[in-house]
Amino acid sequence: MTALPMAKNVTAIWWLFKAGLVLLILLGVIEQSDAAGRSLTPSELFFYQGADREQILLEGAKKEGQLVFYNSHTWFKSVAQEFEKKYPFIKVSVWRADGADVMKRVLEESLAGRFLVDVVESTEANIGGLHKRQLLQEHHSPELRFFKDEVLGKGKRGVFYWADRETYISLGFNTNHVSIEEAPKRTQDLLDPKFKGKISFAGGATAARWVGAAIDTLGRDFIEKLSRQDVTVHKLSGAALANLVVTGEVPISPTIFDSNMFVAKNKGAPVEWRPMEPVVANVGYSSVVAKAPRPHAALLFIDYLHSKEGQQVVVKGGLSSPRDDVDSLVPQKFKKTYLEAKYPLDEYEKKLDEWEDLIQRLFIRKR
Repeated sequence: MTALPMAKNVTAIWWLFKAGLVLLILLGVIEQSDAAGRSLTPSELFFYQGADREQILLEGAKKEGQLVFYNSHTWFKSVAQEFEKKYPFIKVSVWRADGADVMKRVLEESLAGRFLVDVVESTEANIGGLHKRQLLQEHHSPELRFFKDEVLGKGKRGVFYWADRETYISLGFNTNHVSIEEAPKRTQDLLDPKFKGKISFAGGATAARWVGAAIDTLGRDFIEKLSRQDVTVHKLSGAALANLVVTGEVPISPTIFDSNMFVAKNKGAPVEWRPMEPVVANVGYSSVVAKAPRPHAALLFIDYLHSKEGQQVVVKGGLSSPRDDVDSLVPQKFKKTYLEAKYPLDEYEKKLDEWEDLIQRLFIRKR
């Protein structure tokens, strides 16, 4: 007699359970559609990790329609072009300059209250300088899991900046002027009298970093001796000086990026790049700028740049990728010097000033 009421109770409980489950599912769907349909505040957007994050970024970026990108490497124009192919509704305005100039421009625009740039890319000294001045936006990206902690400028909830490429500074030369056989095999070979008047340095931080690494490796005496080789210092970036190596206007330089020679040689230029210790590792970092006027497009670009697809585009320029699952095209069987890791940021900035002053005294004023 009691079995029937108990069965009815069990059935009622079962239906209540199913109804509750359906309600929870519906609430989840409504919550997800609400997130996709509403506008997130900037603070919410930069750290949002919902399943609909990409859709939110896409919808916002379509409305923004453009992106401004400051960087300090020539190949990033190609990266921006590939991004535009994938997202044709976003026009990328690219401005490239030496890293110090990139930092200066972002700083000056911020002080003037003109917020024009969305994403910035440069080496650690420049990116670190912007971060120190609170000009970078902390953010999250699903691509972060593919990068080691060593290349992440971490914050409390995400990163302020993270690595997107590595290049290496060492010997570049034009084989029409200096044959592969006679070109220096060791850095000390630059002191050979046959290279007097043929050696050039890039300007700014590129040459300063190489000189600093050479002093650490070979001593101040080596730089003193090299200054007697009638070295010409050009007020040009490493990339611009590489173009002079390609044309033959500069026969040889120890301040040349491997990526520039890689690209030029693939196009048929008579150039070679040779790693000679010290080989200075040049790590590039990128970030969203604080108060970026187009945050959706900025995050979409940061995601793309650090994605496997984006990093494979980076590698095509002869650059090396810091991402765990992307291989580089150029063999890296040489010792690398990471100056930024050797000194705290403030000390490193002082060292750069010292090395640049040394170049002025030994190589420029002397002439």
